Amino acid sequence: MKDLVKGIINENPVFVLMLGICPTLAVTTTVENAIVMGLSLMFVLIFSNFLVSLIKNFVPEQIKIPTYILIIATFVTMVELLLKAYVKDLYDTLGIYIPLIVVNCIILGRALGFASKEKVFSSILDGIGFGLGFTLSLIVLSAMREIFGNNTITIMDSLTKITGYQMIYKVLPNNNIFPINILLKPAGALLSLGLLTAFFNSIRLRKEDNQ
Repeated sequence: MKDLVKGIINENPVFVLMLGICPTLAVTTTVENAIVMGLSLMFVLIFSNFLVSLIKNFVPEQIKIPTYILIIATFVTMVELLLKAYVKDLYDTLGIYIPLIVVNCIILGRALGFASKEKVFSSILDGIGFGLGFTLSLIVLSAMREIFGNNTITIMDSLTKITGYQMIYKVLPNNNIFPINILLKPAGALLSLGLLTAFFNSIRLRKEDNQ
């Protein structure tokens, strides 16, 4: 259980370790983008951890990194082809950040730092935990940016082609506060990330002090 929880709270890849910041800042303009990006990375992380842990004793030290990158690239290609085939609009929106999962430091870091040393089941739990931590971070950040920046929450728009449902909600029917347009721009992404990082780390550090 510890392997599962640590990636969500104590070693959250975004708010604590500050990893995967490029896609975090780039795709979090809507909640839908954040969900799909997070689940894509989680899929790659879980299965690459699983396979790396499974073959770790058979891979020579000299070719470990190229082998692990090849494994990661295989799962990334699967995700890329699926998105391109079924949700082309969303694939175009996420753009280069889907293929760049191959070099995402979260995935390669967990493969080298954990899966290549631990048992298969622990590696799968580690992948689920860090994948959930990354996904939840993206959802929280995108919700903050979209609500305050556009007065909406978009859960399903491009995904409507698959699910048959469209889920775009207006937060406040009549308001004179939103939108704060800067939050949907790059500067707003950095500002939102900084505020949320400070907030979550203050809670985490206070909890550690109490313990």
